[in-house]
Amino acid sequence: MYNAPSYAPPATRTMTMDDVVMKGFIVLGVILATAGTSWYLDWGIGIGIGAALVALVLGLIVSFTQRPNPALVLGYAAFEGVFLGVISNYFEARFPGIVLQAVLGTMMAFLGTLAVYSLKIFRPTPKFTKFVIGAAFAALGLILVNFIASFFVDGGLGLRSGGPLAIVFSVAMILLGCFFLLLDFDQINEGVRAGVPEKFSWLMAFGLALSLVWIYLEVLRLLSYFSGDD
Repeated sequence: MYNAPSYAPPATRTMTMDDVVMKGFIVLGVILATAGTSWYLDWGIGIGIGAALVALVLGLIVSFTQRPNPALVLGYAAFEGVFLGVISNYFEARFPGIVLQAVLGTMMAFLGTLAVYSLKIFRPTPKFTKFVIGAAFAALGLILVNFIASFFVDGGLGLRSGGPLAIVFSVAMILLGCFFLLLDFDQINEGVRAGVPEKFSWLMAFGLALSLVWIYLEVLRLLSYFSGDD
C-alpha cells in the first residue's frame, strides 16, 4: 500500500466557448422569464424600481468581487428582468411597437460588434480598455449630475430631455455599450486561451448580460425620442 501513488484531487475542467454560450443562454433565459412575468402581471413602477435597486447591489457585488457565484449572477438576472419587464411595459404603453424595435436594435448591435471582433477588424488594447472604463465612470457621473440638476432646472442638463443633446448622449451610450461588448468578447477569448476554470463562465455570461441590458435601455430611450409622445 505504501507503493501506491498518493491521492490527487481531479483537475478542474477548463472553460470552453460552449460553457460561456450555455451560461449566457441560462442568464438571458432568466432575464426574459422574469421580464415576461412582470410584463404579463403588469407590475407597477414601484416594484420595477425596487427590483432595479436589488439588481444594482447584486451586480456591484459580482463586479467588484469577481467571484463566479451562480446564485448572485442568476439573482441579478432575475431582478434585472423584473425591472426590464416593468420599464418595457411602460414604454410600450406610450409608444406602441417600441419594445420590438429596441430588441431588434440590441440584436443588431450585438451581432455587429461580434462581427467586428470575429473578423479581427478591431481588437481591444490595454489603452482602449482604460478609455472605455474611464468613459463609463464619466457617463455615470454625468447621469448623476443631470439627475441632481433636474431638481433645480427642468430637464437638468438636457441629457435625457429628448432634445439634440439627449440624442447625442444616447448614441454615445449605445456606442459605449458596444465597446463593453468588445471587452467582453476579448475577455472570453483570453479566458478560453488561458484555460481558466469552467466556473468563470458565469462571470463571462454576467458581463455579456450587463452590456446587453445597457444597450437595450439606451436603444429604448433613443427610439422614444423619435416616436412622439401621446
